[in-house]
Amino acid sequence: MTTAPPRRAAFRSFEESTAEDWGIIAPQLAVTQASVPDHVLEQLAYLRNDHGGFPVDRLEHSLQTATRALRDGRDDEYVLCALLHDIGDALSPYNHEAIGAAIVEPFVSEANHWMMAHHGLFQGYYFWHHLGGDRNSREQFRGSPYFEHTEEFCAKYDQVAFDPDYSSEPLDHFEPLVRALLSPASRAS
Repeated sequence: MTTAPPRRAAFRSFEESTAEDWGIIAPQLAVTQASVPDHVLEQLAYLRNDHGGFPVDRLEHSLQTATRALRDGRDDEYVLCALLHDIGDALSPYNHEAIGAAIVEPFVSEANHWMMAHHGLFQGYYFWHHLGGDRNSREQFRGSPYFEHTEEFCAKYDQVAFDPDYSSEPLDHFEPLVRALLSPASRAS
């Protein structure tokens, strides 16, 4: 017995589309979102063996950041952000913060989204002066209600997560968290 292919809209441009077309398309958003955890885990795996000159590869850095937050008693949403904060490194190193922030935005608090979107600038405090940059660039955001939240993330979890001797939880430890928090049902209202 063969299964009929799923119905598809028939338009060639949005202007030609009909309510019936969108009745076919709209339910597929949840189907696509349901595969996001698989794609996120796959993208994290791409960070393995990408050292970029650092003492540990980018995956280990992400695992250390998340493990440190987990062991410090941070909630699941924060740990997810710690795990995904550098997920965009392999896709867009100069703008990696925006990638991670965009992935988590519908699922996390405004504070954690802001932290994800700005952590690169805040992380610069620890090393930009070695490259001739302004380590205090983060000060432009001093008035933000999320400044201290982001400053603490970088100080306690991100900037210290380059230790080759640190014992991180493996990626599969975080898989249930990724699946639970990035599912269509967990989307923030």
